[in-house]
Amino acid sequence: MKLYKISLTLLLGLGTLTSCNDKLELMNPNQQTTGTFGNTADDLQESVVAAYNHIRMEGSYARVGYTIDVCRGDEAWNSSQVWYLPFDDLNESITDEIGSWSWREWYYTVNVCNFVLSRCNSDDTQLSEAMRRIKGQVLFLRGLSYYNLAGYYQNPPLITDYKDYSTLEGLYGANSTFDGVLDQVEKDFQEAITLLPSRDEGGQWAGGRATCGAAAGYYARALMQRHKYSDALAVLKDIIAKKYGTYKLMANYGDNFREGPEYENNAESLFEVQFLDYGSQGTDDEWTPVNTSAYATQGSAIESNFGPGAYGGWADISASPWLYQLFKGERTTAGKLDPRLYWTIGTYESDWEGFEYGNTCYTSKLTAADTVVTNNNNGGLPIAKFTNMRTGLYNKVVTGLHDGINLRMMRYSDVLLRAAECENEVNGPTQQAIDWINQVRERAKLADLKLADFPTADKLFEQIANVERPKEFGCEFGRGFDLLRWGFFYSADRLHQLKEHGTFRRSIHHAKDPVSYSNIANDPELKSSYDSYVQGHEFLPIYQGLLNNNPNLKGNSANDGTDNSVYFSQKGWTIHPVVSLSK
Repeated sequence: MKLYKISLTLLLGLGTLTSCNDKLELMNPNQQTTGTFGNTADDLQESVVAAYNHIRMEGSYARVGYTIDVCRGDEAWNSSQVWYLPFDDLNESITDEIGSWSWREWYYTVNVCNFVLSRCNSDDTQLSEAMRRIKGQVLFLRGLSYYNLAGYYQNPPLITDYKDYSTLEGLYGANSTFDGVLDQVEKDFQEAITLLPSRDEGGQWAGGRATCGAAAGYYARALMQRHKYSDALAVLKDIIAKKYGTYKLMANYGDNFREGPEYENNAESLFEVQFLDYGSQGTDDEWTPVNTSAYATQGSAIESNFGPGAYGGWADISASPWLYQLFKGERTTAGKLDPRLYWTIGTYESDWEGFEYGNTCYTSKLTAADTVVTNNNNGGLPIAKFTNMRTGLYNKVVTGLHDGINLRMMRYSDVLLRAAECENEVNGPTQQAIDWINQVRERAKLADLKLADFPTADKLFEQIANVERPKEFGCEFGRGFDLLRWGFFYSADRLHQLKEHGTFRRSIHHAKDPVSYSNIANDPELKSSYDSYVQGHEFLPIYQGLLNNNPNLKGNSANDGTDNSVYFSQKGWTIHPVVSLSK
C-alpha cells in the first residue's frame, strides 16, 4: 500500500451568518478546529495517514533522518566531506541546524499521534475494532518517534498528552531521561501489539500499515537498547513462532531492495516506509512539513545521497573499505562471492557476469577496466542499497525526492540475528543461537557455522556484531543504534576497532584496496571518522536554537561533552572485549 499524503491542518476558524431572528453557524470543512475535527473514526483515519506522512519527510526517513545513522556507523563514510561530515566525524556542532531536523519531524509525528490518542478511550476493551486499529497504529508511530528521538538526542522531552500543547508549560517541556523515554517507548509498542492485526489479515495490513508484528519487532529492539535480553528473547521467539503473523526470508536477498508491488511489503518485511514508485510520483520535492503540495513526489532522497557523482548523485555517502573486504573474505559453498555484496556495494566483480542484472551501473554495463567511485574528488565505494544502480530502471540518479524504493526498516533476518544475540547473552553460545544465524547465512549460500568454533559468548558476539550483522544490514539504518547499545564508545579496544573499521582513503584511485588505521600517520590520503569523535557525541547535540527558545530545555551529553560510560557501567551492562575470529 502506498500512503498518499493527506495533510492535516487544524486552524482556528468559525464562520457565522446572521439573519434578523436566528443565527446559522456554518463550518468550513477546510478550516476545522480541534473542537470540530476528530470526533469520528473517519476523521481519525485521516489523522493516522497524516502521522504516516510525517515519517517519510526530510528529517525522519526521506533523507537526513535516515542517513545520519548510516553515517555514524562504521560501515559507511561521508565521501563528499561536506554534507554529513560532522555526523560522520561524530563532532556535530550545537549551532548546526541540520542536526535538529530529525527532532522537528519526529515531534510533528508525536503531535499528530497525541491528538488521535486524545480522542481514543483509555479503556481498550471498550473500543470498536476500527478504533482499536486506529489507536494501535498511532501508539506504534509514537513509539517509533520516541525510539528515534532517544537514539539520536538521548534525553528529549517526553510529551504524551495532547492538551499539553495548549499551555506554555507543556509546549516548552523540560528534558526527560534516556530511561524515561524508552520506558514510554516500550509501553507504546507493548500496547500496540494487543491492538493491531497481523500481516496475515491481508489488505492494508499486509501492504504497509503497522501490524502487531511490527510492534513486536520494535518492542524487542527497544528492550535490547537497555540490555533486557531475556525479555527481548521471549518476544523474538514469539515472532519466529508466528504468533504475530507469518514471516520468512525471501529466497532472493535482492528482493528487499527493489521497488514495485512484487517486491515491496514482502514476506520478510516487518515494517517499511512507503514511497511512490518511480513513474507514478508527483513533481514537487517537498522537503519540509510546512509544505502542503498536492503534487509531492512522495519519494525519498536516499538514492541521491548514495548515488555516484558521475551518474548524477550527490555522492555524499560511501561504503567503508572494511565492509567491502569483509564481504571479500568469505566465499559461498560454491566458491562465489556473497550475493549480498552485489546489492550492498556497487563495484565491478567478475562473479557478477550473468548474475542478476550483471555488472551494471544504472543503464551502463561495466567492464573490468571501469572504476566507479562515489565522489568525483574523494572516491569511495558506491552504496547500491535502496538505489536503482543495479536494476537499470534509468540511466542516472533522478536527484531530489524521487527514489521510489520502500525503506525496509525491519526485516525478518533482523529478528533471527537478534534472537541469536539475545540467546547468546542469556544462555551463552548454544546450538539454537547458531541455528538462527545459519538460517540467514544459508540464504547467502555460506557454509554453516559450527557451535564448536565458538566456545565463549564473547566470540559468538564478535561473529554476530562484526560479521553477520554488517554483511546482512551493511549501509542500512540501525548500525548507529547498535554501537550505542553495545557500548563500543566506552571501551578502549572497541573504540580502536571502530577507528580501524572507519578508516578510508580520500582518493579516486585504489578505492577497493584494503586500508589500515596503523598507516594513517604516514599516508595523508587516509582518514578515520572516529579519530575526531568527541566524548558524548555518540548522540546528536540538542540544537542551540531549541535551547534558546525553550528555557526549560537543557543540553545532552553532546552539548556538555559528558562521558556516558558512567551511565553504562552503573547499569552493569557488558561491553564484550574484542575477540579474534581467526583463532
